[in-house]
Parts: sequence; structure tokens; C-alpha cells
Amino acid sequence: MSFNFNRMDLQLFGAGDTVHSTEGYVNANDPSATVAYTGESGLSAEMKTFYDKTLIELAGPSLVFDQFAQKRPIPKGGGKTIEFRRFNALPKALTPITEGVTPTASKLSVVPVTATVDQYGDYVELTDMIELTSVDPIVVEATKQLADQAGRTIDTVVRNQIMGGTNVNYCPHVAEDGAETPVTSRKELSEDCKLRVKDVFRAAAQLKAMNAPTIDGSYVAVIHPYVAYDLMQDAKGQWLDIQKYADPQSILKGEIGTLGGVRFVQSTEAKIYVGEDGGKDGCSVFCTLFIGANAYGTTDIAGGGIEHIVKQKGYGNDPLNQRSSVGWKATKVATRLVEEYMLRVESCSSFSSSVVEAN
Repeated sequence: MSFNFNRMDLQLFGAGDTVHSTEGYVNANDPSATVAYTGESGLSAEMKTFYDKTLIELAGPSLVFDQFAQKRPIPKGGGKTIEFRRFNALPKALTPITEGVTPTASKLSVVPVTATVDQYGDYVELTDMIELTSVDPIVVEATKQLADQAGRTIDTVVRNQIMGGTNVNYCPHVAEDGAETPVTSRKELSEDCKLRVKDVFRAAAQLKAMNAPTIDGSYVAVIHPYVAYDLMQDAKGQWLDIQKYADPQSILKGEIGTLGGVRFVQSTEAKIYVGEDGGKDGCSVFCTLFIGANAYGTTDIAGGGIEHIVKQKGYGNDPLNQRSSVGWKATKVATRLVEEYMLRVESCSSFSSSVVEAN
């Protein structure tokens, strides 16, 4: 069975179809024709697969922060607590070995990091009149909107956790003659505190000094478009645009270019602080997150982490078959694993005095 985004037969959800329900049984328009509930949606296998895959694929583009995490599946019946584990580095073995004598073995040190998963979700109600009079394939359009919402929600859950990291740099004040004045807090940041090439190299050096592993050979930074604009103005000939990559197949989701061994991924979801939470004189503050591999962990949205739920007219208390709904539900948690493997660089930008909303 094939489906067309532009034309969709809403009578696929008509009378006689068993529908997705958490009740014991349900039928679209004929309550007497009950069907025992088996735990499945009641949609045809093709329809269910189409919707489930559509939701996950459409949610994907917004998952910028999620893509660099250490992933863990959510096993059914595994409880609400998930455990990530990291190994501490072994000390240097500087004591010479004595001939014929077996030295004392070192022991691996494992540090468990636990987190409790939460559920997130939303749905929209569709009336029978909307289905009858809408010129758009309303279920598909609702799924697109919900998928976008799901992606942004899940990614914000991850972002908010990792933005609480303990390592932070503040871009300094830079006068017209190039003189720098250090900044030690967010409240001191002003429009002359922009992210520069120098700050990128410094962030990369700090990660290297912490022996942070790279992600496919480079560190990654998630940057807001306004900050990326300032940085590219400063970088001049040092910025390598993605169009010049030797291997375009390896481009990351949202990637815009490379500088100083750091690959930059652009996102409007990069954290912004405004007003009283922002910088000096109301300057909007933007956070650019520099990341090494295994810096943080998340639960995976695949394999049960996200669910697309379609309820037909007649479910619940709907005696006149007036309402249906489309929704999503996700189980998600994120946690910081190695603080030294991530660094937040806070700055203002040329757009800091513009109308910018906190996110």
C-alpha cells in the first residue's frame, strides 16, 4: 500500500475499522461490533509503519544536541532508572618490571552515572467537521507539526541538561584598538564580547588538555546563527565551508563549516539568555557548546523511545463520533558523563540588541 502526502483518504478511518485505543475494545462507528483489544493500534500494519516512521523521521532534523550523545536503549520492563558507565584512566606504569617477577595487576575503575527517565508528549484534537471540510490531509499535517514539536522538545531536554556543565568561558571585552579586558561572569558581557577565532582555538586547546576524545577526528560546537555570523566575519580565510569538504557524505546534521579542528553545527536552539538573565544592560547572551566524544549520554528515541498515537472518532467519551486525535509520547533523559569533555563559551553578538527571545 502506498501513501501520497498531497492526497489522503480519510475514510481509511471510517466505520468498521478497529482503532487505536487503550480501552478494552473499540470500533470506529459501531459499538456493537466490538473487537478484543490486543495491545496493537488497530491500524493496518502499513498505515502504522507509515505514521511511526514519519514521526521519527520528521522529528530527526531538530535533534541537534541529541546526535552527539552516548546513546542507551530503553529496554521494556527495565525500570525507570538508566545507568551509564565510564572507566577512569589507568595511571602511568612507570615502575620498571623486575625480571622473572610478575608485577601487581592494576584494577579497572568504573564510575556509574544514573538518571531517571521521564515522559513527554502532546496531542491535538481533530473534529469531524475539520476532517469533512479541510482541503489538506489533516492527519498527515498534524503529524508534521507534532513531529517538529517532538524534535524540539526532546532536543531541549538534552540541551538543558548539558548546558548546566561546570566548564565555561566568557568572551572578553575587545576595544577598537584590540585591547582585551577579561570577563568573569555572564552579567559583565556586552556587545563588544563576541566569539572570535582566538576563542575557538582556546576552547579546542582546553578540550585537548583534558584529553577529551574527538568525534570522528574533530571536536564539535553547537552555535547560534547570530554568533556564527560574527565568527565567520572574524575568521576570514581560516573558515572552511562545508561546500569545500573533501567528503561531503560525512557532513553532520546542521553543520556549516570547520575552524581550528572544530566542526560547527548551527542551531536556533543554542541556548540564549535575555533580560535579567542576560548580560550587561540587557545584552542577549548566546551559548556555544564545544563537545568531545562521550561527554554526555541520552536515551535513544528509536526502539520505543518515541511513539506516534492516532485515536479515531468514537474513542473515550465520544458518543457522536465528533473527535479524533493525533499525538506523540517520548521517554527521555540526558545526563552529563564527563564534565571535562564539554565547554560552554558565552558571548554576545552583533544582534544582541535586537529582539531576541530566550529559549
